[in-house]
Amino acid sequence: MTAYIIRRSLLMIPLLLGVTFLSFAIINLIPGSPVMRLRDNPKIKPEMAQMLEKELGLDKPWPIRYVGWLGDLLHGNLGSSMYNGVSVADRILAVLPNTLLLSLSALTLALVCAVPLGIYAAVRHRSWFDHVATVGAVAMYAMPTFWLAMLLVILFSLRFKEWGLPSLPVGGMTDPRGDGGLADRFVHLILPCVSLALIQIGSWSAYIRSSMLETLQQDYVRTARAKGLGQKTVLYVHTLRNAFLPLVTLVGLSLPDLFAGAVIIESIFAWNGIGRLTIEAVNRRDYTLIMGTTLMFAVLTLVANLIADVMYAILDPRIRLE
Repeated sequence: MTAYIIRRSLLMIPLLLGVTFLSFAIINLIPGSPVMRLRDNPKIKPEMAQMLEKELGLDKPWPIRYVGWLGDLLHGNLGSSMYNGVSVADRILAVLPNTLLLSLSALTLALVCAVPLGIYAAVRHRSWFDHVATVGAVAMYAMPTFWLAMLLVILFSLRFKEWGLPSLPVGGMTDPRGDGGLADRFVHLILPCVSLALIQIGSWSAYIRSSMLETLQQDYVRTARAKGLGQKTVLYVHTLRNAFLPLVTLVGLSLPDLFAGAVIIESIFAWNGIGRLTIEAVNRRDYTLIMGTTLMFAVLTLVANLIADVMYAILDPRIRLE
């Protein structure tokens, strides 16, 4: 196991290099630059814009700038923001806990809801609950994240307020008029978390249902029932563990979707996380900040996939990762 983790960690290095190279190339080949707006400002002299480009290193070809950025990265330096000169690492570390809070909360909510739904739908196969759960799973999975978030805002914030019901806040992490305590943060987390989790609930519950139905047809399950074991023993002891194995891989592969969805959700709900920071950096053409957030998302995705592989081996002793 240790050797496998070390090998996978070493393989992350070329993957991260590929991600950073492609990201750096794309953002620099797109027309425009951080000083483009200054050139369009009649109050700014062209000489001043040229001086700023030289100061930021934008007068050099992008491959040379990439090598320089990579050299700084090897020394643990992500550079400074081209917009305000603040350290990129400091800005990312300031909002990283907020993104992790949102993503992990959505992951927990999705698992807590999807697992019982999938199991009960499989046990009650072809019942009305099974049909309703299947249709609901397909509907949730087919909804775009931003559209679903807007629907939740309209219902639980605007309509509830019109109907005189307790409404939920539409943006921010805390109420500036409140104390900013744990309860206030929890209330502001509800809508972003639910918006991010609903799509995963739909796909995961359908997958668990399918996996459970397949496992219930296995010979060892029929043998357990033939021995006279009760339904709960057969379900929770002999079926669930094997049915959960594919779910571990599915969750690991779905984590990039959670991080990508967080970019949209954080922008809609003004959640101060890496996703919102990335959108702001893209709008300002802040190259160094874009590279920093892209690198962070890539690292989180690779680490999440590694954890999923290790958990798969722990749950199934037949798998030897070495």
